[in-house]
Amino acid sequence: MGFPLNEAASIGVIGAIDGPTAIFVGSKLAPDLLAPIAVAAYSYMSLIPIIQPPIMKLMTTRKERLIRMEYTPRPVSRLTLVVFPIFVTVAVSLVAPDAAPLIASLMVGNLLRESLVVDRLSKAAQNEIINIATLFLGLAIGATMKAESFLNLQTLMILGLGLIAFILDTVAGLLFGKLMCVFSGGKINPLIGACGISAFPMAGRLAARMAQEEDFENFILMHAMGANTAGQLGSVIAGGLLLALVSAL
Repeated sequence: MGFPLNEAASIGVIGAIDGPTAIFVGSKLAPDLLAPIAVAAYSYMSLIPIIQPPIMKLMTTRKERLIRMEYTPRPVSRLTLVVFPIFVTVAVSLVAPDAAPLIASLMVGNLLRESLVVDRLSKAAQNEIINIATLFLGLAIGATMKAESFLNLQTLMILGLGLIAFILDTVAGLLFGKLMCVFSGGKINPLIGACGISAFPMAGRLAARMAQEEDFENFILMHAMGANTAGQLGSVIAGGLLLALVSAL
């Protein structure tokens, strides 16, 4: 469709429905398209409750949506909670070094909260700092939305391709969920496959709601949130790998 590889890769990241990753990859590979890519990523993030339910119903049967998954909570030690963000940061940085800034930014908030020794910093990161960062992010991206570079056919193509990427992402997740359902002997609800995107916790809550529409006592929220968390990590790794592969060409 006329997009060079670097721009095509940046547009494809929209399908992960992860605003920060889309902005990070877009700023590195296609800074001229940063505004429409950011708008598409955040727009589709807010449209998840509209876009995903029809796909979920189309790709799964009622019998599959009724599958109940066992959930046995177990205690998690404080050491595990503290080590987890450090381990994930190191592991992801080794797999995809270009994604190190993204995963470190994600996990530092987790570490601040779970360490229990920097309560003021943790609360500030959850409130004042994130609000200020969001404000300046919006202003910085908005400043690039000049009419001649934003209101054109190319922007419509980016929005359309981003929507296709999002739909394919959801379809692939559901297909993998159905595959896991088969291999597990019908113990895994395929709906959690749709949570493999990075929009946390919206995608997880939506999958749980879809299951409860069929059976109000079917509680798959925790499993859906697990897949949603994995989607966050997966999108960061995918963005880092795209940066490494495309930049090398």
